Amino acid sequence: MHRTWLVPVRHRLVASGLTLDALVSRSGYSKTRLSALLRGKDYYPGWAITYSVIRVLDIPVSPLLRLWAAAAEEAGKDTGWIKNRISEVPSLPSEDQPVAHRGFTQAMWEPYTAYAQAFLQSERRARKVVARTFDLLWLTWDEATATPDTPRHAWQLLRRTVLALAPRRPDGRPDLRAAAFSTVVQTGITDPFERLHRIDILAEFFDLITCLPPDQMDVTVLRYLCGIPDDAVPGIVGLPPAITHTLDHHARGALTQLRLNPDSQE
Repeated sequence: MHRTWLVPVRHRLVASGLTLDALVSRSGYSKTRLSALLRGKDYYPGWAITYSVIRVLDIPVSPLLRLWAAAAEEAGKDTGWIKNRISEVPSLPSEDQPVAHRGFTQAMWEPYTAYAQAFLQSERRARKVVARTFDLLWLTWDEATATPDTPRHAWQLLRRTVLALAPRRPDGRPDLRAAAFSTVVQTGITDPFERLHRIDILAEFFDLITCLPPDQMDVTVLRYLCGIPDDAVPGIVGLPPAITHTLDHHARGALTQLRLNPDSQE
């Protein structure tokens, strides 16, 4: 995940029509160093060379700086190294976040975080993943708004980011069982034996949810693990109400069938 920020850079370079030679002449860095940066291999680039490229390509600096810093941390760079690399670049120009992007971020922050936390458990990790998603969305906002359905585009970006980091079962499915420990229902049970029994039941049920097709799983997680109201789900996942209602109906039927015939999930 630590090279995610390179994706919009590469896309913008292709869209710009600039050759690598033109990028060399405008950035002031050698072809060897720029090639290594764009390949995303061999070394983690400093902020100065990264900044020179994104300024040439007219990419918003603020969201990409946050992604670059988070990625540097994931790549094993310590805080001192990151701060020193950032300090090598003069103060950044102020940037205006697109108004529509800001409004979308405010509207989707809570449901996106709830979905992420269902898979990642840690609220801190969930918030970081959601922030990363919105920064990536800012960097590709023109592409997102050019699609037939911006909320759907954004939702798919979020779920890819979340599921790439989620723990996995041996068969490759996301592992939701740990969510059983943090449900509101079981935290109110005072008897420890009853609580453990309820956790076992919930963990088994949550495990079945990940056997569902992707859209059914998403609707189920939002409705029954995150407690999102039924009428709010369509706007979050970017699907018409009739379709989300059908997905919910089929998911509940499939879960009932899986509980009655556990061998059918194999």
